[in-house]
Amino acid sequence: MLIIKKYALLSWGLVFLSTVPAQAGEMDWLKQAEGVLNQLNQGETRSTGQSAISALSQTDMVKGLKEALRVGTARVVNQLSKRNGFEKDRNIHIPLPAQLNKVRSALETIGMADSLNDLESKINRAAERATPKAKKIFVRSIRNMTLKDANAILRGPNDAATRYFERSMSPELRNAIAPLIKRALNQVGAVRSYDRVMANYRTIPMMPDIKANLNKHVMDKTLQGVFHYLAIEEAAIRKNPAKRTTEILRRVFGQ
Repeated sequence: MLIIKKYALLSWGLVFLSTVPAQAGEMDWLKQAEGVLNQLNQGETRSTGQSAISALSQTDMVKGLKEALRVGTARVVNQLSKRNGFEKDRNIHIPLPAQLNKVRSALETIGMADSLNDLESKINRAAERATPKAKKIFVRSIRNMTLKDANAILRGPNDAATRYFERSMSPELRNAIAPLIKRALNQVGAVRSYDRVMANYRTIPMMPDIKANLNKHVMDKTLQGVFHYLAIEEAAIRKNPAKRTTEILRRVFGQ
């Protein structure tokens, strides 16, 4: 009898998740998944068959979560790697390093500040060029996610997965993207532009020596931009049925 009830509860849970109407977008679909998991676990006994039912449900939930993260990161990377993905986006546009503010003030006095505008544009172009290379690192991190990690994300806040990525990926991501940023800065002409700016600055008498770590600055800001939009995308996938664009997302978390 308990086994029959368990099957009924599982069936009800999956049917419920697959029939949530679009207007219920304000509801957190991961919280819906959590509710089904909790009800399954509360009724669980030591029966092998019943444990398998609960495990199957958890497996589907985790598959859905991983698919959601894969879809979300792909969207973010595609968005930011387009031309003007950083340059024209006021939320993640990369400004010049703070050390160059004094350089700008000095060059404005001799009418040469335009060279700094050119440099700022090029560092954003470099970020756009380097961003796609981060995608495979996100995919690998999602693939290696444990059941414990997934459950913590399922039960966490709207940006739980994004913060998981920050904790687990940051060292690897920084090591992998650093040479890509350096290469992109050279390819778009940002390094030449920087050298030209500093050469102009040094023609002004009595100016203090100023140096900026362009590579580190662009890398830091690029990663901030990626995580900024990943958090937004994660929240959208949790709440908006229209964002669930693959079969596993629709089957596990509703239309």
